[in-house]
Amino acid sequence: MKLALFSDTHATHGRINIPDADILIFAGDMTHCRTSQDVANFNNFLGTLPHKHKIVIGGNHDHRLARDPGKAKALLSNAVYLQDEGVVLSGITLYGTPWQPTFNDYACDAFALPRGQALKEKWDMIPAKIDILVTHAPPLGIFDQDGPVSHGCSELAAAVAKLKPKYHIFGHIHSHHGMIKIDSTSYINCNVQGKNGVLRSALLLDYYSGELLKVESNKE
Repeated sequence: MKLALFSDTHATHGRINIPDADILIFAGDMTHCRTSQDVANFNNFLGTLPHKHKIVIGGNHDHRLARDPGKAKALLSNAVYLQDEGVVLSGITLYGTPWQPTFNDYACDAFALPRGQALKEKWDMIPAKIDILVTHAPPLGIFDQDGPVSHGCSELAAAVAKLKPKYHIFGHIHSHHGMIKIDSTSYINCNVQGKNGVLRSALLLDYYSGELLKVESNKE
């Protein structure tokens, strides 16, 4: 069982090398996404991909999705759009949620909430016994540092430590990328934004072995 993982395309999705896999997971920030056409363009892109199952959540740039989740589901007809929802695919239970701490004064703030109780209430909605948790934000202390500042969510870190999913997949912070295993959970930052405008390929995960497989670099 292979999973293709990516996030934070910011309208560069047509330039990303995305390997074939059983399940495609997109962890938010498809564009600057203020119009239905932005979402439709990403949906059309998804329609060109061969993956049998496609999962999408929103991110802090995805304002159109935040304004109307029902409309978002209709616009993303080539994927399963999750907003505080779960789905079972090939015996694997996934849960997707787009929220993150308010980032800074100049960042886009779709799905942004104050730190503390407001975010804890969202994470408390995550059910027990899930295999894969997909969020846009990282947990505190894991692939969450941008310069001297850690932007991860402490309430999310606590929720993941309690729930112990097999994988926690996220993006949001462009300066980190890759996978680390802590206790029984593998944490994966799958954003595609590299340094100096260089785009990364999507990650390819072997679900059962827990290994990231080699993927060809993007051809710019």
